[in-house]
Amino acid sequence: MSMFKWEVVDPAPGQAVLPMQRLPWGKTIGLGAQHVVAMFGATFVFPLVMGLDANLAIMFSGICTILFLLIVQNRVPSYLGTSASFVASVAAIRALDEGNDSSYVTGAILVGGLVLAAVGVLVHFAGAQLIHRILPPAVTGAVVMLIGFNLAPVVAGIYWPQDQWIALLTAAFMVFAAVVLPGFWSRIAVLLALIFGYLLSWLADLVLGPITSVLGGATEATEHDRVSWAAVEAANWIGLPSGTLADGVSVVHGPSFSLTAILLVLPGVIALVAENTGHVKAVAEMTGEDLDPYMGRAIGADGIATALSSAFGGSPTTTYAENIGVMGATRVYSSAAYYVAALVAILLGLCPKFGAVVNATPGGVLGGITVVLYGMIGLVGAKIWVENRIDFGNPVNMVGLAAGIIAGIGGVTLTFGDDFELGGIALGTILVIVFFHMVKGRGSDSSGAVTRNLSHPDYDEGVDDAASGGTHKR
Repeated sequence: MSMFKWEVVDPAPGQAVLPMQRLPWGKTIGLGAQHVVAMFGATFVFPLVMGLDANLAIMFSGICTILFLLIVQNRVPSYLGTSASFVASVAAIRALDEGNDSSYVTGAILVGGLVLAAVGVLVHFAGAQLIHRILPPAVTGAVVMLIGFNLAPVVAGIYWPQDQWIALLTAAFMVFAAVVLPGFWSRIAVLLALIFGYLLSWLADLVLGPITSVLGGATEATEHDRVSWAAVEAANWIGLPSGTLADGVSVVHGPSFSLTAILLVLPGVIALVAENTGHVKAVAEMTGEDLDPYMGRAIGADGIATALSSAFGGSPTTTYAENIGVMGATRVYSSAAYYVAALVAILLGLCPKFGAVVNATPGGVLGGITVVLYGMIGLVGAKIWVENRIDFGNPVNMVGLAAGIIAGIGGVTLTFGDDFELGGIALGTILVIVFFHMVKGRGSDSSGAVTRNLSHPDYDEGVDDAASGGTHKR
């Protein structure tokens, strides 16, 4: 069967539509538009917080989604939105010195994408079990956790202070929307929170007047409106993304390369491997199809897409959980709907006025959204631990992961000579992987009593319990 020949079906409500099937084009277009709405909020929020162009990110999300579908031969329905896995790394790169501008950010991400693509090739030929041996859930959870929690200073130091009350109200609305609103509305909580915060900021300007605060990238407080649409009025309706970023680099630009910056983004590759693996498994469970043969293709496709996007100044990509939610709610897994979504995103990316509206998002609104999003990223690491029943009475897990988490979140550094420093997420990830595998399988029955007693007060010697990593009597 041709890769672009979908079986046309129109099943009764509740019946599944498989990846190589599609509804009539009218319904397929409607579902494609729904996928755009689902991915929309996070896809343009993350470029903003990374200091990259949201319009370019939206356009490349469409291009990269089509590339992904082609590589997986339409068997793994997915939308590739902007990844959060590199946000902390980008913040660390920008904090290095004034010379590490956006071109070094995208250069480091490009290398990260190529590394991810290489991992995908390796997994394709070696099998998916390779991932689980090198990156077991205990390690993956720790890396994801330190990526999320490492972002706390970005919220506290840059976005929140720009307008603390707007940030607080936006965060409160986002929490409410994500948990209380029904069905599809809860899945687009980020987008709804952004609209809410935008409108709230506009009303605050009308009622309260300008605010005095330190804008992102500035060092001194200035009086300014919360919402400024000067750039929106000047932007064209149709055209390629253009202009300059906050650091003076052109929106569309080529990459520059720095070893320090590259090392800072590599932990994000681990998170992307975990995300893509989980995505393929989730889709396989929903559709009832065996997608293990496409695991390597999916990982490699995301890596190639990330490298392609960053080569032109765009954002890194990943398969989006928001769109899995849409598939779960509709039971329509047709890859045709994702092609529609991709084309809509490309058209949005070709509207500079739309991009200017996005880039005018008030800092306080971003503060409210990111304080929730970044915490959620960190807690995904804990979720990985819980779902895989990681036992912290086992000293391999407790001690093997501890140093790396604290080093990554606390910003511990190692200096090599005068010109090279390894720290933060990069150092934390290295310590997590090395220390875990250094002690895995090497503990004796009598070792680790302190950590077992911390988590299992009823611990006693004499009965072997593999889950606790040694003897354990209840």
